Amino acid sequence: MVPATGLRDTLLDHAIVMLEAGEAEPGIRALARAAGVSAMAPYRHFADKAALLAAVAERGFALFLDALSAADAEGSDAERLVAQGVAYVDFACAHPALFRAMFARGAAAPKQPDAPAFAILTRRVAALVGADDPTAALGCWAIVHGMATLALDGGVTLMPEQVRAVLRTYVAGIVAVMRDCPTPGPSPEGEG
Repeated sequence: MVPATGLRDTLLDHAIVMLEAGEAEPGIRALARAAGVSAMAPYRHFADKAALLAAVAERGFALFLDALSAADAEGSDAERLVAQGVAYVDFACAHPALFRAMFARGAAAPKQPDAPAFAILTRRVAALVGADDPTAALGCWAIVHGMATLALDGGVTLMPEQVRAVLRTYVAGIVAVMRDCPTPGPSPEGEG
């Protein structure tokens, strides 16, 4: 029997294992069986299957944030941004079912720019270009998410060095654009 104090975490651990084993959406009763608890015990922590799946997505994003934060730990701003991208694709490939569940329609995906996993990316882009640049941040996210999706669902085998090369090219492009066309400030009076 699982102690009640750690039951929620145990249930989430089992739900993730079930997802990774191929169960599309673990049900509460199947989860209870897997955790070795009564059929009603999970309901103390999750009102229904949707609440369980939202909690799984939330746990996934916490793990994801840990991976991105570790990748962002050292190096130049460009190196950190590339490392984040590699970590993003690596996380998706290491946890394909969890990654899909995190971004499933209705899941707790980062719908707002201040979501922690997206915020670490936007902070690094801002540090790289010297200003908040939502377009560059969205481009970075689209590239890494696209590569992750291609690796998972498109049957494309991406080697880590390929991912790094694509990301280095994009980062160099961001830097070049900002150097050649910096974000315009307010125009002086009389110019128009």
